[in-house]
Amino acid sequence: MVVLCLATTNVFAQVKSDFDKNTDFSKYKTYVFDGWQKNSDQKLNDFDKKKILEALKAEFDTRGLTLVDNNADAHIALYIVLDKKTSTTAYTNYMGGLGYGPRWGWGMGGMGMGTATTTYSDNDYIEGTLVVDMYDSSDKKLVWQGVLTTDVNEKPEKRDKTVPKKIKKLMKKFPVSPR
Repeated sequence: MVVLCLATTNVFAQVKSDFDKNTDFSKYKTYVFDGWQKNSDQKLNDFDKKKILEALKAEFDTRGLTLVDNNADAHIALYIVLDKKTSTTAYTNYMGGLGYGPRWGWGMGGMGMGTATTTYSDNDYIEGTLVVDMYDSSDKKLVWQGVLTTDVNEKPEKRDKTVPKKIKKLMKKFPVSPR
């Protein structure tokens, strides 16, 4: 089991969102979590799952939606993907040389010496993507989707603060503003 969650080591977080423009979101007063799709939660520990669910609940609460056990107006499905990535950084150090050449239109052809050294370094990291889908309970139609992509932080003490911040950033794209 991977003990990781969506939390960045920097401020990078990419958020995408889309919704059905014909949906009246004011009609949604209650919701239920349908759980994690395709067992994607197996990549998370129980603490991280709880942090994500609590952060989502807090954001839905500020928008006037209440979490219920059944007979909800909307269903929320969650999906998470963790990908191992590598970024490569190159640094080139130029060392100038001596030379001589044409000056004021006369002289011999130019000659000179210089060197350049390029150093490469690889940085392995994990990129996490959280997808939040909201379905209308009556017709099972997708009405909103939010996608959060961010670097993953392996330090649990950092996730306590960054998970709610990232979920808040994701929910800024939700069609209903906080009250």
